[in-house]
Amino acid sequence: MKKLILLIGIITLCINCFAQNTPAAKPVYDAELAKKLGADDYGMKKYVLAFLKEGPVQLKDSAANMQLQMAHLKNIGRLAAEGKLVVAGPFLDNQPLRGIFIFNVATVEEAKKLTETDPAIKAGALIMELHPFYCSAALLQVVPIHNTLQKKSMTD
Repeated sequence: MKKLILLIGIITLCINCFAQNTPAAKPVYDAELAKKLGADDYGMKKYVLAFLKEGPVQLKDSAANMQLQMAHLKNIGRLAAEGKLVVAGPFLDNQPLRGIFIFNVATVEEAKKLTETDPAIKAGALIMELHPFYCSAALLQVVPIHNTLQKKSMTD
């Protein structure tokens, strides 16, 4: 629970820092964009947050592990391209909590079906803990912006 609260705090802080305007500038409500992104009156929407945790199966063979990781990354790319996954990333401290996903779905049940498409989940190398999540609808802009920033794909 502490990790979830910390993560929400970090995301909120990042969004608040990003959203800062000069005192003279007043934000302009964009009704068309809000509708397109599915924002409510507060500019927010429902997602499902997934904590990726180390699973019961850990591959000892480095080549098999790399192959599984590449399949996992390709699945991430597919879900992002379909608009179902808006944030994905690993934690860098080599702990049992491996990373996060934020799914662009309204229910945990929908997210569970998506997690079951992940080869690392199927293999038992990862398990996912899913939570309903309420956050800025602007998260839906992450993938299109990211695509303009990457020089190389992680799966090439």
